[in-house]
Amino acid sequence: MALLDQAALDNLANTNPNWKLEDGKLVRDWTFKDFVQAMEFVNRIAGVAETANHHPDIDIRYNRVRLALVSHDAGGITQRDARMAARIDREFL
Repeated sequence: MALLDQAALDNLANTNPNWKLEDGKLVRDWTFKDFVQAMEFVNRIAGVAETANHHPDIDIRYNRVRLALVSHDAGGITQRDARMAARIDREFL
């Protein structure tokens, strides 16, 4: 899968304000009431990721969760990452 060019990345950032471009990844942060809610969210994300066969990098810090999308096999952000971000927004916004 082809990497998105700079214009496509700029468009992606503009049309998905919940996500930001950071260190070559598409990143979004969530804050929950407590650790249990954060883990419940991560487990739901895991189901969606497994179904899509596209797995985000997940960082959990007590009640904060960071998802980072990147197509490691392509070496950067692809349309697959953009689709996954949109799906996560639809299902978890």
